[in-house]
Amino acid sequence: MTSFEIPDSALEGIKDQIAIITGASSGIGLATLRRIVKHGGKVFASDLNPLPEPEASSIPFLKVNVTSWTEQVELFKAAEREYGKVDHVFANAGIAPTVSLLEDDVDENGDLLPPKLNTLDVNLTGCLYTVKLGIHYLKKNPKGGSIVMTASASSFSRFPATDYTTAKHAVLGLLRALYSHLCPKLPIRINAIAPSWTATGIVPKEVLSALGEDKYQTPDVVGRSVTLLMADKERHGELVYSECGKFRDLENGNHGFHAVTKKMLEVDDGEELVELTVLEKLQDKKKELEKNNVSAAKDLKKAVGLVDE
Repeated sequence: MTSFEIPDSALEGIKDQIAIITGASSGIGLATLRRIVKHGGKVFASDLNPLPEPEASSIPFLKVNVTSWTEQVELFKAAEREYGKVDHVFANAGIAPTVSLLEDDVDENGDLLPPKLNTLDVNLTGCLYTVKLGIHYLKKNPKGGSIVMTASASSFSRFPATDYTTAKHAVLGLLRALYSHLCPKLPIRINAIAPSWTATGIVPKEVLSALGEDKYQTPDVVGRSVTLLMADKERHGELVYSECGKFRDLENGNHGFHAVTKKMLEVDDGEELVELTVLEKLQDKKKELEKNNVSAAKDLKKAVGLVDE
């Protein structure tokens, strides 16, 4: 799979654009914030932890728990009040693994306790909330915009962090599911990043030390890929993998996941893996049935005198 570079010139399209970032106070979120600002963009930041200086003195910020729908609603309202519009949304907030499902923890009666869902709540539900709000607010923007989600190399690999890997697989699924609902039907692009080992608070220092400095990357490397996906209006449905300064789109192209899957399934080049026209016909049929049901209900109400002619 061919790798590509991201020079500063490729990020110029972010100038004067407005981005909302969740999980903005450290790691990839903070690096992306700094990269956007460096190239002339503006950010409304959110996190449970405050921004560090100098960003805390210059960047609009709201403390937000992404697992709270209400708090995320307030975030988007605040960003719109501050800047008048939203151009890009970075659904980035995430936490480390919490459970493996191998735990034998029990309650006072000796009954097995259910697994904690902390990681799924933040890394998946929080992402879903951000994406739904992002679509809503970007539809208000006459020029549309883009959504970028933080997936992971564990989105497509056998990484033994049960809840974390499950959530990141789901983020990739969300990218694939929303792809055909958005651009070009709506002027909204959606993409995701899949960082390899990156020096963030999620990765223990002992792990980074064991890997060695040449085996992990700085958050700014990943921030470049996020900013590119916002700035480049041609990028839609991409999963950009980053590893020590090298970038690859794993979804599209002759060597992307879809092309490889077609070969494995012996699907002809002219065929889609899922026949979208069939899905569209089913959607049309559903709308027709709903319309007929509304009409039938109205006729029934007329017949019994509940509504006027």
